[in-house]
Amino acid sequence: MDELLREDFENHLTFERQLSKNTVMAYGSDVASFLEYCAAHETTAEKATPQLLDQYNYQLRRIEGLEPASVFRKMEAIKCFYKFLLIEEKITEDPTRFLKSPKLARKIPTQLTREEMDRLLNYPAKTLAEKRTVTIVELLYAAGLRVSELINLRLENVDTEQGWVLAFGKGGKQRFVPIHKEACEKLEQYLALRKAHFLGKEVGSEVFLNKNGKKISRISVWKDLADLGRKANIRQPLHPHLFRHTFASHLLQGGADLRSLQEMLGHANLTTTQIYTHLDVTDLKNKHKKYHPRG
Repeated sequence: MDELLREDFENHLTFERQLSKNTVMAYGSDVASFLEYCAAHETTAEKATPQLLDQYNYQLRRIEGLEPASVFRKMEAIKCFYKFLLIEEKITEDPTRFLKSPKLARKIPTQLTREEMDRLLNYPAKTLAEKRTVTIVELLYAAGLRVSELINLRLENVDTEQGWVLAFGKGGKQRFVPIHKEACEKLEQYLALRKAHFLGKEVGSEVFLNKNGKKISRISVWKDLADLGRKANIRQPLHPHLFRHTFASHLLQGGADLRSLQEMLGHANLTTTQIYTHLDVTDLKNKHKKYHPRG
């Protein structure tokens, strides 16, 4: 019964909530652990009391010693599960309604400076692999894409004439993101090299391919970015999400509004976007000095 219940819950997350595959797997695993806990205490999820949930919370925090972020995710998965049980009318009251998840310290994302971005974007790439990586940097910085959106970007999803890319975000949600002229030119140059390199061969329809003409993997993107960072003498390790943070920060510093940034990043909630308002303390101090009457 529990296995069927978990399967129904995962189908709900996939088809009704349209969450990403990774999120569905994580929530499903978290709920499976909770169902095992219920069974060990000779009860079911439908009959679990708020007291049992408090005990489970204590078990995760004190006995298993999980980090607050891990406890938070597990408890959020369980809360989501009980909302599903209410929808399905398997319960009449939600035992998680008074459950408190641990408070998480909000981490301020790091970013690259404009000088560091210039060094990366102007790196004298020689090989096709290096030119592919520099193009990846250009696109990540121009559109703020997630790595999953980047590696799944297909040729038909790119319009260099109009300056748009069509990104497929979490849960398959689509959004058009504008890209500037320099990014379009860099992309066209890479695509011309890509076409010549694989001429006469059957290759994938994704924009970024590996040496075998297949879709590049996220691990390869991570490795290539790290390698480029070392060559360009960038002190902090490069990773795809760093360019998303940099994209958001530099747009805000340039005067973009949060609502527009939310649309470009594909955030479901504006609260997620607001973290970028805390990125550049120096910029805030300069503005305070410039605009305050006693600055």
